[in-house]
Amino acid sequence: MADWKHAVRRVLYPAYEARLVRRLPPDRIPRHVGVMLDGNRRWARAVGADSSQGYRAGAANIEPLLGWCEEVGVQVVTLWLLSTDNLHRPPRQLQPLLGIIGDAVEALAGQRRWRLHPVGALDLLPADVAARLKAAEETTRDVDGLLVNVAVGYGGRREIADAVRALLHEHADRGTTLEQLAEVIDVEHIAEHLYTKGQPDPDLVIRTSGEQRLGGFLLWQSAQSEFYFCEAYWPDFRRVDFLRAVRAYAERERRFGT
Repeated sequence: MADWKHAVRRVLYPAYEARLVRRLPPDRIPRHVGVMLDGNRRWARAVGADSSQGYRAGAANIEPLLGWCEEVGVQVVTLWLLSTDNLHRPPRQLQPLLGIIGDAVEALAGQRRWRLHPVGALDLLPADVAARLKAAEETTRDVDGLLVNVAVGYGGRREIADAVRALLHEHADRGTTLEQLAEVIDVEHIAEHLYTKGQPDPDLVIRTSGEQRLGGFLLWQSAQSEFYFCEAYWPDFRRVDFLRAVRAYAERERRFGT
């Protein structure tokens, strides 16, 4: 029975996906998509594997996702691979995960197909991991392709705190007093110091695994984003799931926070 179902899917899904792509209105494609790659460990438990196998399966699904984004015309993707909270995991869990992330980012950079931009508190990461992320960014700096923000050691509260800290340092160097800064500071001043400065805010945020919360992902930038929650664990997230998310976004009437 299971083999029969798989055979039917192999025949029907490509036609269904092609129809989804044809029906996506070109003027309603999200420019920036944020993705919370959630459910790797639960996927591993469900298939009787260990956590590292779950993370590797999740890492293998990143390249297909970027291809799907290119296919429909997305310009920026932000991938949340590791939160600041995850940095407090026991070393026996954290070290293999950091290695898998480093390998995945280097593999993406090696293709020179996408422009990679690490976002997060890189100073909190082990020096060798931070160096691998920075090298991937440098390697792809001149690539004219999809911009991919790789969020490692990322937390929304930490990002806002870092932005305010950078803003204060900048004005201190100029000789601006706190009283003068307090008179003029606004949201744009802070936005100019975020990890994603100069980029459009995410139009669509996707979270896999069935969890329906942000958990600190792009707290500032997602104020007017549309959200899509998918039941599939990240390693099982398919092209059809992505296309359904984009279709749901295209069908919504955006109210921009009102």
